[in-house]
Amino acid sequence: MSGLADLPAARVVAGYRSGEFSPVDVVAAVLARVEAAEPVLGATYAYDPDGARTAARESERRWARGAPLGPVDGVPATIKDNIATRGVPVLLGTAATEPVPAAADAPAAARLREAGAVFVAKTTMPDYGMLSSGVSSAHQLARNPWNPLRTPGGSSSGAGAAAAAGYGPLHLGTDIGGSIRLPAGWCGIVGLKPSFGRVPVDPPYYGRAVGPMTRSAADAALAMSVIAAPDERDHTALPPAALDWSTPEVELRGLRLGLLLDQRVGLDVDPEVTAAVESAAAAFAAAGAEVVPVEPFLTREMLDGLDRFWRFRAWSDLLALPAARRELVLPDIARWAGSVRDATAAEVFHGFSRMDAIGSAAHAALGGLDFLLSPVAPIPAFPADAAYPTGDPLRPLEHIAFTLGANMSGQPAASVNCGWTADGSPVGLQITGRRFDDTGVLRMVAAFERIGPEPPRWPEFG
Repeated sequence: MSGLADLPAARVVAGYRSGEFSPVDVVAAVLARVEAAEPVLGATYAYDPDGARTAARESERRWARGAPLGPVDGVPATIKDNIATRGVPVLLGTAATEPVPAAADAPAAARLREAGAVFVAKTTMPDYGMLSSGVSSAHQLARNPWNPLRTPGGSSSGAGAAAAAGYGPLHLGTDIGGSIRLPAGWCGIVGLKPSFGRVPVDPPYYGRAVGPMTRSAADAALAMSVIAAPDERDHTALPPAALDWSTPEVELRGLRLGLLLDQRVGLDVDPEVTAAVESAAAAFAAAGAEVVPVEPFLTREMLDGLDRFWRFRAWSDLLALPAARRELVLPDIARWAGSVRDATAAEVFHGFSRMDAIGSAAHAALGGLDFLLSPVAPIPAFPADAAYPTGDPLRPLEHIAFTLGANMSGQPAASVNCGWTADGSPVGLQITGRRFDDTGVLRMVAAFERIGPEPPRWPEFG
């Protein structure tokens, strides 16, 4: 029965419907997987096996009556720390947060719970989500299932590790500069950052998105069919839309795809990453798509300006904390934020305005194209205990040149595995679409799953 933990969500639901197995069976397999892998991976926070078993029994009774709550009734799921679930403190990855239980589910968590999903655990993240690693002052160190000496990425660190390790099929992450796609790429899974506003967020913020992290496009689409629903708490949310979240085979012939291999800002692109992404582009071309080169659109001034604004925003948040709690923040984060304490108003405003400048440039880069192909990250996963790939808290954004644009533009973008380095590290291909074309992006991911490399044999635990 241990193989039940690795089944995709649609197969799980089909098994429930036919009576082949039950939610109790699947949840038991997932819990066994978590308990076997967690001593190595450190992916979970607020692990709740008793609550999961209770929810599984309730789901089993509903399926026996032929009355599931929704399309994911009984499907195991994890939720990132910063997405509120009622009764569990939202720590934001930092020991500086008062551990006050959340009064209610955040929108995406509420939609999953209403549809019958079984919450297995919250997942870990770094302090305030401001690292692309699993280093945290509040949580255990998260590690990559493919190689525990490597980071799973961040800030949806635990979610990426949980998906690759088989802690059930559905996992929710958040993304403001790459925090879904970076761990998805480094963990070899699918991660979708939806169009801004497609999935309601509480609290909303410029560029922030909630999205699925799964082992396949089909499972990501199933999750989106549930969580992309209205919630009045998000004043930036898009109007309700009756979208078809299925992932049928699409005709690639005639599509015009851009290929961006180097933003020429930040870290140099590793040759193995370039080779894997070029191979992915060649596969699309062989299937009939037109692939054309795209010039870099991100500049040093854009990246540095946004970094300055984010530092000042973080510094303002830290100043609002009681002094004793401020001391608990990860020292690298405190140093990064405090470095701009003397910034002028003009400098801060200039940094703020870079969000729109980046968004405008990212939007223009897709002009005349159907989709844009690029690496997710310029490098493979770096050491697990390193907070930053540069080793320098004052150079924190050097690895997000490919992912940042879609956050600022609001465009949907997804990561899908496109190959491996010589030492077995996954490489992520980013597929970015025009704003609002979330279903198109997921269908392109599904298309690449058909024409790309053989699917991975997932890491084994227990």
